[in-house]
Amino acid sequence: MTTSRRDFLRAAALVGATAAVAPVPALADTRPGGGAAPGGPGADQTFTPADKLGFGTARGATSPVWFTLEGGRLSEVYHPDLSTPASRETQWVVTDGHSFVERVSDVRHSTELPDPQVPAYRQTATGTGWTLTTRYVTDPARASVLLDLEFHTSRALQVFVLHDPALGGEGTADRAFPQDGALVATDSVTASALLAAGGFSESTVGYAGVNDGWTELSANHGRLTAHYATAGPGNVVQLARLRLDGRSSTRELVALGFGATAGEAVRAARTSVTRGFDAAAKAYAAGWHEYLASLPAAPKVADRRLHTTSVVALACSEDKRNPGAFIASPTMPWAFGFDRAVAPQYGSYHLVWPRDLYQIATGLLAAGDRAAAGRALDYLLRIQQPDGHWAQNTTVAGEPYWTSVQLDETAAPMLLAWLLGRHDSATVDKLARGGDFILSFAKDGHSAPWTEQERWEEQNGYSPSTIASVVAGLVCLADLLRQAGRDGSRYLAAADAWQRAVDGWTVTHTGPYSPRPYYTRLTKDGNPDAGTTYNLGNNNAGEVDQRAVVDAGFLELVRLGVKPAADPVVANSLVVVDAQISTVTPSGRHWHRYSGDGYGEQANGGPWDVNRSDIERTYGRLWPIFAGERGEYELLRGDRDAAAGRLSDMAATAGPTGLLPEQAWDKNPPYPRVRAGTPTASATPLAWTHAQYLRLAWSVQKGRPVEYPDVVARRYLR
Repeated sequence: MTTSRRDFLRAAALVGATAAVAPVPALADTRPGGGAAPGGPGADQTFTPADKLGFGTARGATSPVWFTLEGGRLSEVYHPDLSTPASRETQWVVTDGHSFVERVSDVRHSTELPDPQVPAYRQTATGTGWTLTTRYVTDPARASVLLDLEFHTSRALQVFVLHDPALGGEGTADRAFPQDGALVATDSVTASALLAAGGFSESTVGYAGVNDGWTELSANHGRLTAHYATAGPGNVVQLARLRLDGRSSTRELVALGFGATAGEAVRAARTSVTRGFDAAAKAYAAGWHEYLASLPAAPKVADRRLHTTSVVALACSEDKRNPGAFIASPTMPWAFGFDRAVAPQYGSYHLVWPRDLYQIATGLLAAGDRAAAGRALDYLLRIQQPDGHWAQNTTVAGEPYWTSVQLDETAAPMLLAWLLGRHDSATVDKLARGGDFILSFAKDGHSAPWTEQERWEEQNGYSPSTIASVVAGLVCLADLLRQAGRDGSRYLAAADAWQRAVDGWTVTHTGPYSPRPYYTRLTKDGNPDAGTTYNLGNNNAGEVDQRAVVDAGFLELVRLGVKPAADPVVANSLVVVDAQISTVTPSGRHWHRYSGDGYGEQANGGPWDVNRSDIERTYGRLWPIFAGERGEYELLRGDRDAAAGRLSDMAATAGPTGLLPEQAWDKNPPYPRVRAGTPTASATPLAWTHAQYLRLAWSVQKGRPVEYPDVVARRYLR
């Protein structure tokens, strides 16, 4: 992922433990401090950590809302689309009103996925003499999340709901007020409403870190001393007490509804509450069961539960307003969720990358969802830029977000179209425009296949992985043109020239890791035997010799049919990368992105951040996707057993609910405090990882990589 946490980030991300509730209007004027809360706009809030244990939505488009779970609570909810968080967190607070006050995120908690076919989760938290269980679904008929709460205690206690709205993805200009028994928040575009079936016995709204409900409860031993009715604009936080005590009353249903207006949000929440949790959950499950029944069963070599979870995670990642727009992850890792200098607008992972979209589409295609892959291609064709290239990433609506040129992302639609056999004139016209862009691309005195950014989005230069994608993409484009009765010879000519030249640009004979030639990560100047230096970024000081930086991106040359699997330079390069950037863990052997990668946690386990004097070094950890890529290569070498082993290694990095991470811990600090091979606080779920798992599973089943472009191999491997 691009240049663009654990315990201490949780505290940073919850300045006021941000809260949720729906006040009963009649209480607003009868409690001390009723009226408007003072002290706005409140502290700048941050987003919860990215290591999610739950991600769900209803299958149909009539429910444009997605939820995530992290730290024992409901974390970000997305509405009205998957590029837009609408809340930071919603969680329960339990108190006896004098001796303790506990949030579920602060006590022992667990998250479970009872049925891998249905992204409906159950969380259990245990505190001082109490146990609280919550089930989550979205209402398939409307934009609301339902929270079914069961609370048990040996003595009567109080339970509050704490909600931190972040409408529009920011939450810096929200207004909060009671309406029709619900606690409402609005900005200029959308609204949310928090409602309990049994109503609320008291409530308040305030400004984050100033007088929000959690700040008040924690400072006053579980008692509210003020009950404000309204607040905003600013970072508002809502809190309300439920009408249950854990003994005489133990069950409650809470709905978080959304809409374009306050009234619409309240109606969504109220209708969902009236319908009830069981009815909504039944319809929710039916939608997912119907979808999965349309796909083939998991291959025998795969972990059936993880295969199902992977299909569902990818399907959840598609926006409902913009079919085919699959995001990279419903998360904001590390500094992307709290540092305005790094992320002036919070986001990036909940955007669409053409590269990630290609991975997702081919994963779903392998699993039998051809329609989803077709929608992904249609979306790519719709968002193509006027000059023919594809933007680095876009919102789900197609608006470019970051704008550096990555040539492999312009080649990706060509590869996907070839796999889908799409050679209609409208499709090939647009793909040819992309081909023209690649052939004419030049910047900073260089021309294609030199790229402004390679696949890790941090460096320019001549990259084996980028060149592999471009060569294969142009060959696939030419073949689609041929099938359409058109001439693609000029694309083939460029592809042939670059295929012959790739080693000259990227294979070093003078590098420090082997007396025999091996592929570098990239070269800045196309001269791999020169000691040209560059800074790696990501908190790496100084510059490094390009010959001393390796990655496994050269395997794209094999996986895309540009080079044979038995190529001696490929074989020697594998020896180099295994020695330099792999780690054997209890979850098998896994690889870093490249030598010296710093895109990952600090040595103390704290979050990645950049440009801060107090952070001297960060460590990029292990990426499970590389086990999948190695497995596809091993299939091309004829070693099916080795590839099946890589599949098991990927599965071993999954979290307790089957979500696969971007990164897993290595043996750099804070090891051994953390267990190597288990998920870090990176983006989880990462759609690319789930897609790679699916693709490798089906590749092992079939004995060869399912995305292998035979037309490329026929041209270069004869």
